[in-house]
Amino acid sequence: MTNLHTPPADDVRQFDTDVAVVGCGPVGTLLAVLLGRQGHRVTVVDKWPTPYEQPRAVTFDHEIARILAVLGIDSDDDPAIEFHDDLYYWRNAAGETLLEVDWKSVAASGWRTRYWFSQPELEKRLREVAAELPTVTIRRGWTAVGLEQDKNGITVSGTVTDIASASVQEQIRAQYVVGADGANSFVRQALELDFTDHGFFFDWLILDMIPKGDLPDLGPTHWQLCDPVRPTTIVPGGPGRRRWEYMVLPGEDPTELASEKSAWRLLEPWGVNPDNAELERSAVYRFQARWAETWRRGRGLVAGDAAHLMPPFAGEGMCAGLRDSVALAWRLDLVLSGRADDAVLDSYGTERKGHVRHYIDFSMRLGQVICIADPEEAAERDRRMIAEAASSDGAPVDTDIASLGPGIWQQGSAHAGELSVQGIVEANGRSGRFDEVVGRGWIILGRADSPADLLTVEQSRRWADLDGRCVRIGEAECDVTDVDGTYSTWLDEIGAEFVILRPDFYVAATASDTAGLQASLDTILAGLHLTVDVTAPAA
Repeated sequence: MTNLHTPPADDVRQFDTDVAVVGCGPVGTLLAVLLGRQGHRVTVVDKWPTPYEQPRAVTFDHEIARILAVLGIDSDDDPAIEFHDDLYYWRNAAGETLLEVDWKSVAASGWRTRYWFSQPELEKRLREVAAELPTVTIRRGWTAVGLEQDKNGITVSGTVTDIASASVQEQIRAQYVVGADGANSFVRQALELDFTDHGFFFDWLILDMIPKGDLPDLGPTHWQLCDPVRPTTIVPGGPGRRRWEYMVLPGEDPTELASEKSAWRLLEPWGVNPDNAELERSAVYRFQARWAETWRRGRGLVAGDAAHLMPPFAGEGMCAGLRDSVALAWRLDLVLSGRADDAVLDSYGTERKGHVRHYIDFSMRLGQVICIADPEEAAERDRRMIAEAASSDGAPVDTDIASLGPGIWQQGSAHAGELSVQGIVEANGRSGRFDEVVGRGWIILGRADSPADLLTVEQSRRWADLDGRCVRIGEAECDVTDVDGTYSTWLDEIGAEFVILRPDFYVAATASDTAGLQASLDTILAGLHLTVDVTAPAA
């Protein structure tokens, strides 16, 4: 879809591109796609001449499934993605259950709690979507080596290696540069953004396997073996794959442990050998907990691993990076289309850092329980966790939910700063999930009255400039029919009649009456730093 608010050509001729993205992993590619679909020019550069084809991340949550659906990728029915109707079990060396986590239910946001995928295949899909957009360019073999900015723009310099292995120097002039270039981010270092280290270091061996047929019984689909002799994780690796993760013990040589001989030795107790499986990858990773205190300096920003690193115990590392892309894309769209001052970008870092810190802290807490190598400490952990499980009558634990840090949402407003629910609705002869039937963007939901009739003239003008919509949801006579009662139940629970939704599916504010709606909307509009002249007469 072409953005109807794009500034005149004279304003962009001085730039080679609107946004230069350094790093062509899933975070950078998703950002390029989201901006490209709004008609903005995006140039993605990556130092590697070819895509990396080895597995890395293997799981994502319901929110990422909701994001991918915007691109037409259906996580419930996609060859690169699978789900399992099974819990996530933690067991000790004796086989006793310490914890059960609900990884089989459908989350409140309308998608399954947990999915498993092949990262190389998913990244290929994202690049194919990007290739269909005329305003998106991907350049490989382009290593960023310099970054300079002024009040009018920012220039990234790079060394480009051609097919004959000759190197040339190039520059890309952009309105903004985003570093999605990984843990050792050049962009983050060039912007002099501090990376706070929280001293959580554990080395783990990752083994990705492709079964040649049926493997022996490996236990549950996904589970954690909390054995102090060798803490181990056994999970799917995406369709047709399995993954084992082993903690590197004190005194062990990580390089030797990652050897093929060592890998097969570790897999032997599971009945996995070269006859029934192929070793796709063996690598030792250091699990760390780090985040950037500031995510923006002028026209330069960071996202993904360039902005944060977390242990994988909650399965939220890549998820956090993709959330960064969505949060940044709608803000950059407002700025590039001339609808908002770039002060709106300041809230990107404050919101995302707060959200990421929650998951990093959560992952660290999980790791501190899992990575116990002392037998006595492990025995005490087992006694405590078994007692806690018994006191809960064996009910599986829900997955963790984080809220945004301070930003463009109204604190103290029920459910604000959290991911919105999603139910099955019907409108204009279509039935399905709300996002599919109604769409995404700025939306005000109301159930008793139509929100459009309750806004002031100034609010209506500003809302229209955001391409915002007002939707009355409820019974058949409404704009949208609440087929399964999801929204009625949700609004009853939070005591609200109106909900203001953001383009990233998060709740900006809720209100119980007209006065509350108008006051909440004024707060949200002020935070967007819109440039529209609300005193001008309506067209």
